[in-house]
Amino acid sequence: MELTSSFRALLQDFAPVFTTPTFTTFVQIVTGWVLSQRHRFITEIIFSAGHVGDGHWCRFHRFFSLSAWSLDGLALNLAKLVVSIIAPGATFLWAVDDTLCRRRGLTLYGAGMHHDPLISSRKKPLVSWGHDWVVLCILIVHPFWAPTKVFALPVAARLYRNRQGLTKGKKGQAKAKKPKVKAKKPKADPNHRTRPELAVELIKLAASWFPDDTLIVTGDSAYGGKSVLAHLPENVHLISHVHPKGALYEPAPRPEPNTKSKGRPRKKGARLPGMAAWAEDPKQPWTKLKFHQFGLHATLSVKTIQALYYKSGGDRLLTIVLVRDLEGGRPDQMFSCTKLDWEPRQILSTYACRWAIECTFENCKQLMGLGEQANRVPKAIERTAPMAFFLSSIVVVWFHRVGHQFLRFPTRPWYRHKQEPSFADMLTTLRRVSYDEKTEPLRPEQSGLKTWIAQLTELLSRAG
Repeated sequence: MELTSSFRALLQDFAPVFTTPTFTTFVQIVTGWVLSQRHRFITEIIFSAGHVGDGHWCRFHRFFSLSAWSLDGLALNLAKLVVSIIAPGATFLWAVDDTLCRRRGLTLYGAGMHHDPLISSRKKPLVSWGHDWVVLCILIVHPFWAPTKVFALPVAARLYRNRQGLTKGKKGQAKAKKPKVKAKKPKADPNHRTRPELAVELIKLAASWFPDDTLIVTGDSAYGGKSVLAHLPENVHLISHVHPKGALYEPAPRPEPNTKSKGRPRKKGARLPGMAAWAEDPKQPWTKLKFHQFGLHATLSVKTIQALYYKSGGDRLLTIVLVRDLEGGRPDQMFSCTKLDWEPRQILSTYACRWAIECTFENCKQLMGLGEQANRVPKAIERTAPMAFFLSSIVVVWFHRVGHQFLRFPTRPWYRHKQEPSFADMLTTLRRVSYDEKTEPLRPEQSGLKTWIAQLTELLSRAG
C-alpha cells in the first residue's frame, strides 16, 4: 500500500537526512503509521504498510534504535517545511509545553513519576509513571481553510528525565531491614536538565534555524521563570504567566549627572504594589476588552504597566498585563511580555492561541499513537515518540497544500453546521485520497458496486 503521490512528494524534503536505504524504510514506516488502524507498534506498522516479508522485520526496528540519522536534522527540515505555508513577512508564533505519555515497566529508559493533569484536581495532585516530553510547536493561525482555528505543529521535542528516571530501582528487589543510618544526600547528576532548560535548548535551536526572523514564544507559568527569561536569544520574545504573588519593581533610576555615588548602580527601582492592591487602585482605571476567538471567549478588564519582574527577568523591562474576568469568574491573573510595543489585546490574543498545543497533544495520542510503541532502548525511545509529533505536522502541511481540495464531511443531519476541518478530518482525507488512487482503476461502471466500494473506502478512512 502507498500513500497518495502528493504526500510522498512532501516526504522528499526529508531525503537529505537519511541514507538511500534508510529513506526507503522511512517512507514505508510513514505509510504504515498513517494507515494503521490499531496501535502503532512497529510490527503493526509493517503490516499496515503491506511490507510483511519484504526483507527482515528487524530493519524497521533498527531504523529507530541503530540507524545513523539525526533527529534535529529531521526537525530542521520539518520546521522549514512548516514555515513555507506561513504568509511571507508574518511573525512566527511558537508554543512550548510538556505532555505525559503513560508507560509501564521499571526497566524502561527515561521513565519516571510525573504529574498527571488528566487525573489530578486542584485539591489533590496525582502522578503517573511514563515519559514526559517537552515540545516546541509552530502556530498556524487562522489558515484559509479554517479561518477561526489555530493549529500547533510540533517541530522539535526532548525527553525530560527526572531524578527518579535517572536512578530507578530494580523490579522485585526485596527490601531488607537495615539499621537506621543517616541517609546521605545524593550527588547531583551533571547531565540532569529541567523542563525549562530543555525548553531553552529547543528555543535556541529554533532561533538558530531562523536567525533573521523574530520568534514570539508562548508558554505557561512553568516556562516564564528565570531559567527561561534569562537565556532567551536576541531574536526571541516570550509571553507567559506571572505568579500572583510575584514582586514587581519600577525600572532602576538613572544616576544623576556630576554626582558620585558609593557602590554599584541600582538594578531595580521601588517595589510596586502587589496584584491585589494594583487591582483595587482607583488611580489606574480598568480597560474593557471583548474577545471572541480561538481559545478565548470572554469579556475582560485589563490594566497595563511596564515593570521589572526581577526574580525571573532580572533588569529586563517587561509589559505586565493584569486581567480580570467579568463573566466567567476566573481569578485575576497577570501576564508578562518581553515585546514592549505590543498592546494588551495583542498579548492576550497571542497567548490564547497557545491552547492549540493542548489540542495537538490530544490528537497525537488519540489518532497518531503517541506513546503506544513498545521500545525500551534509549535511542529508539528518543526517536519513536517524536515521529508521531512530526507526522502530525506533515499531515497538516499536506492538507494546507493539497488536501483541502478533497475535504468532504459525512452526511449527518444532526450536525449540519460544521464547516472547518479538525485534525481527524485531515487524517481521514489523506487516507481516503490514498485509497481512491488505488481503487479508481478497479471500480466497475455499475453504479451499485461503485457506490459500495466508495462506502468501504470511506469506512476504512475513518477506522482507527
